[in-house]
Amino acid sequence: MGGKNVFCAAFGLIALAFTGCRPHDFPQYPANYREYAYVTNGVSGTVSVLDVVNMRLDREIAVGQNPVAVTASPTRKEVYVVNSGSGSVSVIDATRNAVAATIPVHKQPVSIHLDSDGKFAYVANAGSNTVSVVDLTTRRLVATIGVGEEPRVARVSRDDKTLVVANRKGHSVSVIDAKSLRVRAIFEGCPGANDVVILPDSSKALVACADGHQVMAIALASEAQPDKPARQDKLEALLDVGRAPEHLTLKPDGGETFVLNSLSNSVSEIYNTTDEVGSTYLIGAAPKDGVVTKDNSLLYVANANSQYVTVYSIDDGKRIGSVHVGDGPSAMAFSETGHLLFVVDAGSGDVAAIRTATRPLPSLFTLLPAGRGPNAIAVKSFRVQ
Repeated sequence: MGGKNVFCAAFGLIALAFTGCRPHDFPQYPANYREYAYVTNGVSGTVSVLDVVNMRLDREIAVGQNPVAVTASPTRKEVYVVNSGSGSVSVIDATRNAVAATIPVHKQPVSIHLDSDGKFAYVANAGSNTVSVVDLTTRRLVATIGVGEEPRVARVSRDDKTLVVANRKGHSVSVIDAKSLRVRAIFEGCPGANDVVILPDSSKALVACADGHQVMAIALASEAQPDKPARQDKLEALLDVGRAPEHLTLKPDGGETFVLNSLSNSVSEIYNTTDEVGSTYLIGAAPKDGVVTKDNSLLYVANANSQYVTVYSIDDGKRIGSVHVGDGPSAMAFSETGHLLFVVDAGSGDVAAIRTATRPLPSLFTLLPAGRGPNAIAVKSFRVQ
């Protein structure tokens, strides 16, 4: 509470330009509450730690070379940073905001995804055509899985049974049994496979074919049930969208997937239960990242060749406005309560904080500094004893 008041006083004139600091715009935090946003800076080899409670830069942490991805543990007070240049994962202790361990993986790791309880991490190694399996309790590499050429994303299903890997140069998708760590199926014909989402019920994966204009829909294997026979992994459909679909954004309720078509400057909407493409909408210059609010009502899109984040109303099926941020917005993350949206501006080297509660449109609150070449962000909240 005190930190928030200090921030509002110090930046009063700036904040007034964005409709001012008002008590109802921010939650009232208990004294032992902590929340930080972690921003990887690829050029400077650091992570910028932003104090979300007091809205300030807390510190900058040295990690490995060329950090490119970051994620927060769902169960531990830890954050994990992928260092592409060093071939490693840095473990940040969020209570001290210091590196607690460094775990070697393989050549040119580019992404990380955790299982549901945060025990294991799956790291896609683009330079060695493998996926590293890391035990986060013992902080060591426990397995290496061979996949296709230049894997970009290795995503595990919510039931922790299936790992789906997008192989960009291999133009393929590897489906892996997450228990045995054996490849169950390989699906060819996805040019530039680049991103993966898996539905909340673990029944289906969608893969963006970024060198083309399609999304691959794969029905995932399931065990026999009293009312259903066992099912094998199966290609369901290739769905036509816009040009160069780079990124997929899944609604929290799992009903729809939004496809960001970077060369068409558009977003395509896929209905997940029927594998139908609803509509495609012009959204902004080179859409790079998307996030959906917890209530499934709004889609925010960062447009990399601009200085804008577009706001799209899902229920109304239309753009409702945009927010001016820094140069080259490329990655986004909500605060824990969703009252702020943090936008990493790769071109200007800063992070924009957008207030989501302002009406009629969300508005820019402030800009916070980052290091050189910021490229990814994750938010972690917890309470101290």
